[in-house]
Amino acid sequence: MVSLLGPRDELLRTMERQFPRVQIHVRGNEFRITGPSADIALVERLVDELLAVIEAGQPLNRDAVERSIQMLREQTKERPADVLTMNIVSNRGRTIRPKTLGQKRYVDAIDENTIVFGIGPAGTGKTYLAMAKAVAALQAKRVTRIILTRPAVEAGERLGFLPGTLNDKIDPYLRPLYDALHDMVDPESIPRLMVAGTIEVAPLAYMRGRTLNDAFIILDEAQNTSPEQMKMFLTRLGFGSTMVVTGDVTQVDLPGGTLSGLRVVRDILEGLDDVHFAELTAHDVVRHRLVGAIVDAYGRWDAARPREDRARHERRSDRPRG
Repeated sequence: MVSLLGPRDELLRTMERQFPRVQIHVRGNEFRITGPSADIALVERLVDELLAVIEAGQPLNRDAVERSIQMLREQTKERPADVLTMNIVSNRGRTIRPKTLGQKRYVDAIDENTIVFGIGPAGTGKTYLAMAKAVAALQAKRVTRIILTRPAVEAGERLGFLPGTLNDKIDPYLRPLYDALHDMVDPESIPRLMVAGTIEVAPLAYMRGRTLNDAFIILDEAQNTSPEQMKMFLTRLGFGSTMVVTGDVTQVDLPGGTLSGLRVVRDILEGLDDVHFAELTAHDVVRHRLVGAIVDAYGRWDAARPREDRARHERRSDRPRG
């Protein structure tokens, strides 16, 4: 019962905040719920789902309770317990799993399609979950290698103007991929796997001219590719391979006037068999709870900008000319 209620009844308080018209009284192992019948039915389903999560060995927290309530209110076909107990890969006692419905659908899409585009804001787990699926595929011997790549130039920086050797210049751009990899693979084995070519982390330019068979290939930060680079990458697909392309179309760092390959690829490939576009939103952000609010706030700001720009232009046009 402590697992269900949380430390200092934190999870019970979360339920009460989410259902203000319901009173929940706990005595021993018994729940007594009073309030509107519709809310009571929802709380009863919530308790059943949370107990199923606990029985599967998954600890509960406030975030899991709130996401479960959201799924029940939206009447999704997937059960919260199915979402919260889906294991992808385990390493050193830590299990990586989707934490939201959008993430589960994204992971399911990777299982069901050859090429998947994971599009969404920062913190939604696009790259992290794709890498977990890659490690799981390697462990299950469904692929023989993992290839992680991303554009090496961001925020207007040019490699030629950065100090150090080529590896020194490239490393900062690839470091987030290494960081995620360390969560999923024993750090001691990573150098050996990279020397053997089983895991390759390289800038996108290194993909040119190759055909990648029996590989799980991830392109990260794809919003910073041009349409030509995107085409080049997608046509590296070989037999027995899976591709996952991740990015955030609101975070394009390309020089002014350069079209993002991620923004146009949907118009080009939409409807192709075995190609799937997974949209993740602020609801799928699994970092600090403030990150979701920040992402939403910036989204509203971005949406308002064109209107403000037009209004500013109209005000200028209305000024009398002397």
